[in-house]
Amino acid sequence: MKSLFGKLADGTEVHSWALENGGTRLKVLSWGGVVQSLEIPDREGRYANVSLGFDTIEDYVAGSPYFGALIGRYGNRIAEGRFTLDGKSHQVSVNDGANSLHGGAEGFDKCVWDVEPFAKGSDVGLYLYRTSADGEMGYPGTLKTKVTYTLTRQGDWRIDYEATTDKTTVVNLTSHVYWNLAGENSGTVHDHELEIAASRYTPVDPGLIPTGEPADVAGTPFDFRRSKTVGEDLRVAHQQLLYSKGIDHNYVLDKGITGEPEHVATLRDPSSGRTMKIATTEPGLQFYSGNFLDGTLVGTGGSIYRQGDALCLETQHFPDSPNQPSFPSTLLRPGQTYRTTTVHSFLA
Repeated sequence: MKSLFGKLADGTEVHSWALENGGTRLKVLSWGGVVQSLEIPDREGRYANVSLGFDTIEDYVAGSPYFGALIGRYGNRIAEGRFTLDGKSHQVSVNDGANSLHGGAEGFDKCVWDVEPFAKGSDVGLYLYRTSADGEMGYPGTLKTKVTYTLTRQGDWRIDYEATTDKTTVVNLTSHVYWNLAGENSGTVHDHELEIAASRYTPVDPGLIPTGEPADVAGTPFDFRRSKTVGEDLRVAHQQLLYSKGIDHNYVLDKGITGEPEHVATLRDPSSGRTMKIATTEPGLQFYSGNFLDGTLVGTGGSIYRQGDALCLETQHFPDSPNQPSFPSTLLRPGQTYRTTTVHSFLA
């Protein structure tokens, strides 16, 4: 179902698309490809929206911290917004202190996408299209992007990303849903149980840029190889936690890059029984513990969002990869097609 969600200041219409399949209910906006809500049942069959968001387009435009958004051209941070490709230096939009974050000041999260619904067999979904002009936010090449949101008959939410370019560029697309499996207005996620299949993570400097050398999670607050509560080690006196006011770090997934999605993380809310499993083809997972939610935003449930009221699990290539030769490459050349897939599976 398609409906008018609102209008931008220039009169551009923003539409909402409502999908339901396999017990999962999804609402998506044409603005930023935003997941405005995602509802799943608990162990008693009671539905709740498990993603943070807003009720109006005005709230999203005024200052959304990427709630539910499609992120591009480059998810996560690039140091000083600078990198070199084939001997040529490029300067992209800087919007996070000295660095570029999530594509810059006007990234893919702040654009209206072309949306086309589809039904294939027992699956339903949306195709989202956007062409980013050569030089947009400083990135080289005309980038043609197609993102497919699919709800399967099992209730899985699958995201397939595709992109092509006419000039050598860098690409790192992801989704920035803020998850709270107890419900988006239910308080903190510190009692959620999380497991991540990663033996290493990428430490950062005070600007949250990777230092370049992955470190073992063993013996640190970053060890989620066995399921533990999100809040168990969140207040341990560790320099990396001080830099990011919690966890906001890239995990080096043990599986590496794969041709098909493989399981990498499980998140469970004991109170409701809701569980989410994530599978991906990507080599990295950014775990962000909602550190910068500061009580200034009111969400769809009418509650103020505070620190730790949700967390993000963003499948990705690594931050600052264009400046880190040892990291998996985010380079995309003419004639190549960027493809990644992430699947979210829900149960209770």
